[in-house]
Amino acid sequence: MNSTRRNLALLGVRAAVGAVLVAHGWQKLHDWGLEGTRSSFADMGVPNAGPAAAFAIAAELGGGALLLIGLLTPLAALLVVADMAGAFWFVHRGTDVFVGDGGWELVAAIGAAALALFAVGAGALSLDAIFVGAWRRRRARKARLKPAKQVPAPTHNVLGEALHDEVGTTV
Repeated sequence: MNSTRRNLALLGVRAAVGAVLVAHGWQKLHDWGLEGTRSSFADMGVPNAGPAAAFAIAAELGGGALLLIGLLTPLAALLVVADMAGAFWFVHRGTDVFVGDGGWELVAAIGAAALALFAVGAGALSLDAIFVGAWRRRRARKARLKPAKQVPAPTHNVLGEALHDEVGTTV
């Protein structure tokens, strides 16, 4: 796949997944509130419903926003993978596939897309690419300006014995 198609595809995946996550996170925060989300999680049998609700809101709203703009993509994607793994395990495990029946298809699709973004990154059309590219250019510039270190030759072997040159003189 050429790099243009790859980068456009990654942008599309980030935009779609990010938009869905932001919508779900916003719903949890704005419509239900933290307490409503905690109560809903508790009713579904999610352990530690309060911290789980806060994590889900942060992962979906914050992680989704970061995926949309392509910033800290591996971290955001990993948070989303963890959120979707929890949603699958505590809520959708043992259900039918289809989301209309309470199934796991949406959780699996979002989790798989986030896992792929974790593995391959955000692509060139992202803030990650801008910042990482600038960081790499700065490092390369510093490496070109810095003289190479002169490392002295070893005088002893790993056993502490003095080394000798070809003539037999102790180094």
